[in-house]
Amino acid sequence: MAIDAYGNTLSSTATTATTSSTTNPNSVLGKDDFLKLLLLELKYQDPTAPMDSEKILSQTSQLATLESAENTNKALEALAASLASSMQYSGISAIGKIADTGSNAVTLTKGSNTDFELYFPSAATSGNVNIMNVNGNILKSLPIGATGAGITQYSWDGTDNTGAVLPEGTYYVESSYLKTDGTSASSRVGLYPIESIKFDSGKTYAKLGSSYIDFSMIKEITGG
Repeated sequence: MAIDAYGNTLSSTATTATTSSTTNPNSVLGKDDFLKLLLLELKYQDPTAPMDSEKILSQTSQLATLESAENTNKALEALAASLASSMQYSGISAIGKIADTGSNAVTLTKGSNTDFELYFPSAATSGNVNIMNVNGNILKSLPIGATGAGITQYSWDGTDNTGAVLPEGTYYVESSYLKTDGTSASSRVGLYPIESIKFDSGKTYAKLGSSYIDFSMIKEITGG
């Protein structure tokens, strides 16, 4: 229960409503609130002892500083949004170039095959896809035979060259092959042309092979 300045009893509902209406939900004074307070202070000042002019100038200066800071924050927010948009669309210029994710790793899971893709810039007549351990030792070689230029899909059953099943974990994939002109070349997982760019929820994704990956996962882009 509350009592007003005239001795009247106020209900709890009225008190709550009054409190809610006078509460600043953000607990922050903006420049408009600051200006209102300054004008009220001037309006109700004692005529016999007016506010010091230096104090008025000081508060006016604070108001100008507050407004300047607010405008600066708005400009920075707009600039950040513009830069984010520019960074997104700059990825379009990378279409057709070669992206390197910086990793040729694949994961072997017990009881399932490991699927992966390799990119061949030019047609191959023969060669092998080599699956290696962390020390670079070749555990499995898959013959590629005659392969056209582009993305080729492979499936590894998780066995080594002797037919033994390897433990699940991380392995690494590279390929050495002969091109149609008789020269040798190599390829590896993680090296693909950028086929298209997709924007989703403020992020940029690049299509590498049959999958889209976050553009930030690309370590290097070279000319196609």
